[in-house]
Parts: sequence; C-alpha cells; structure tokens
Amino acid sequence: MATKNDFSEIQRKNMEAAMRLAQLSIDNSQRIMELQSRLARELFENSVEQAKAQTASTSPQDIVALRSRYAQETTQKMVAAAQQVAEIGNSARTEFSRLLTEQLAAGSQDLVDAFQSFFKALPGQNASVLETMQQAMANANTAYEQMGRAAKAAFESAGDAAKKAPAAKAKK
Repeated sequence: MATKNDFSEIQRKNMEAAMRLAQLSIDNSQRIMELQSRLARELFENSVEQAKAQTASTSPQDIVALRSRYAQETTQKMVAAAQQVAEIGNSARTEFSRLLTEQLAAGSQDLVDAFQSFFKALPGQNASVLETMQQAMANANTAYEQMGRAAKAAFESAGDAAKKAPAAKAKK
C-alpha cells in the first residue's frame, strides 16, 4: 500500500530536481555576471588607453582614426559578449529541458507506482478505478512529453534568434 513515506519520497525527489534547476540557474547567472564584469573592465581599460593615445596625438586625422579603431574594437567585443551570453542561454535551456523531461518521466512513474500500490490495498478493489488512473497517468505522460518537445523547440528557436540578433546588429 502507498504510504506517507512513498509520497514523501516523491516530494523529496521533486525537491532535489528543483534544487538542481536552481543551481543551474545560479551557475549560469554567475557565468554571465563574470562575462559582463570582464567586458566592463576591458572596455574601461581600452577607453583609458584610447584617451591617452588621443592626448598624445597632434593630428586630427590620427584622432579620428583612433576613435574609429576604438569604436570598431568595442563593437567587436560587445558582439562577442552577446554571442557568449546567447551560448550560455542555449546551454541552460538545453539542460533545463533535459532535467525537466527526466524529472517528469521519473516522477510520473513514481506516482503511478504509489497510486497502484494504494488502490491495490483498498478493500473491495475496483479494477476500473485502477485502470482509469493508469490511463489518466499515461495521458498525462504523453502530454508532458509533448510539452517537453514543444518547450525544447521554443527554447532552440529563441536561442537561434538570440544568436542571430548580435550578428545582424553588427552588420548594420
């Protein structure tokens, strides 16, 4: 018979999955913050070098060339950073989708097992109730799988769009 411990175990597994997803989110946020911090530091250092180079230059053409080069270097760094953020996002979406699919599959099977155990232990078992519950769980599994595939496709589409945006912006 399904016991309180069975349902507690299901809850524990769900909590572990939630913690893995939270850790994934934290890790990716840290990667993005490190990337942004590094980019800000590099841009600051480059702007100091640029200012020094401009003050040392006497020719207006040299100053214009320095500014142009600085703008080009800054743009390249910004595009590269945007691509790295998009890659981090794509990686996170893929991992999130994998974990979600894995959890839904494992969790639904645990729930089916617990309900089967519960219904089998009831006095005057009604086979149709158990069959109905199994069919409902099978339908739910199918729906979860379809949602997982749709979410994965949406995440991949969003990731592709995120990758293309910086490149399109750089072309302009």
